[in-house]
Amino acid sequence: MFRFTSPRVLAALVAAGLVATGLAAVVDGSAQAVTTGATATTALSSNWYAAAPYLMPLQNDPPDPTAVMAATGIKAFQLAFILAPNSGGCTPTWDGTNPVSSDTTVGPMISAIRAAGGDVSVSIGGYNGTKLGQVCGTPAATAAAYQQVITTYGLHAIDFDLEEPEYENATAVANEIGAAQILQQEDPGLYVSVTTPGTTSGTGWFGEQMLDQAKTDGFTPNNFSIMPFDGGFNGAASQISALEAFNTILMNTFGWTSAQAYAHEGVSMMNGRSDSGEYFYQSDFQTVLNFAESVGLARYTNWSVNRDLPCTPVDNNDQTSGSCSSVAQQPWDFTKYSVLFAGATPPVSPPTSTPTSTPTPTPTGSPTSSPTSSPTSGPTSTPTGGSCTAAAWSSATAYTGGAVVSYGGDRWTAKWWTQNDTPGGPAGVWTNDGPC
Repeated sequence: MFRFTSPRVLAALVAAGLVATGLAAVVDGSAQAVTTGATATTALSSNWYAAAPYLMPLQNDPPDPTAVMAATGIKAFQLAFILAPNSGGCTPTWDGTNPVSSDTTVGPMISAIRAAGGDVSVSIGGYNGTKLGQVCGTPAATAAAYQQVITTYGLHAIDFDLEEPEYENATAVANEIGAAQILQQEDPGLYVSVTTPGTTSGTGWFGEQMLDQAKTDGFTPNNFSIMPFDGGFNGAASQISALEAFNTILMNTFGWTSAQAYAHEGVSMMNGRSDSGEYFYQSDFQTVLNFAESVGLARYTNWSVNRDLPCTPVDNNDQTSGSCSSVAQQPWDFTKYSVLFAGATPPVSPPTSTPTSTPTPTPTGSPTSSPTSSPTSGPTSTPTGGSCTAAAWSSATAYTGGAVVSYGGDRWTAKWWTQNDTPGGPAGVWTNDGPC
């Protein structure tokens, strides 16, 4: 599927010198198909873009996305980040150093993802570097820079990650929100998310100013998402409280009901240890997922797939890493929650070894349960005693929330998706319903 460049955006592209060699141009007002730098594809259903976790394709030891897809069932990734060139100018680059116009790395990665049945969204902005909204001068020029990215990769989704210092610059934010609105109008069907820092009050003053800009422009993206981490958060309860507060802000800003606000609201979490030393475990992701599904939250994502791996040592010496989580986990534990939010079921894989002994209890306050946790120890059969009609728990079986098993003479109900988490074990996955 090809995207077509509108005369309005093309004019801005030409004016800004952004039309790359080899791209078809429109000079007479008629649109022509543009050859993309990645294999073209039709769009996925929007639930996959809403669930896509972030992945840095050029930094933080990027994993093979197709291997992650095979292991988890995820179909979409949020590739990050598009920035202005470090050398200056209003042209899009990856991480400020790799021009989109001459990219030979990310395009093939996108093609591989699409060949495996998936797709990508591309995120602009982030915490580091100079953002295009700071240097492009106008919403139209900013939109033209992003249109080059959309055209080059045949995108169906884009994310505006508005953070410091751009976040505090009213002109830059106006350029970004204006550009998002132009792209939404000029690229019919484009999935647009806007991501911004979260606070315990939902979002801060600058976040509210961004929402006011969107209201002034008459712009409504698919969702406004907050990042409830790096701001004094501690686990799922504090994140849910922030999402509830942000819901109120959206209601007050746009005149929406609570349900309407949740239908335009999203969350972007950080798996494991955050930049400021907060911890978010698999059980926190499950709790936020339960909340998201209960209120109809529009988006559920996290930073990042690069980090969805165990460190060595496991706690990474109490340091935050860009390529592992600093908490006990199996590879891709956190990505599988995005799969669940998208409405799919992660694939079942057998335990990596045969359990032979009782697991060591996890210290209080450090939950390590996950949709795919595979302890290397634990009982392999139900002990004798009791008489149950429910099927015996099996370490090799994947259970969904609400599944009922018998174990140790008692009846147990799964709280969420699990495999190889022993009933009564430290993971806390199972509710004891009492003797059979």
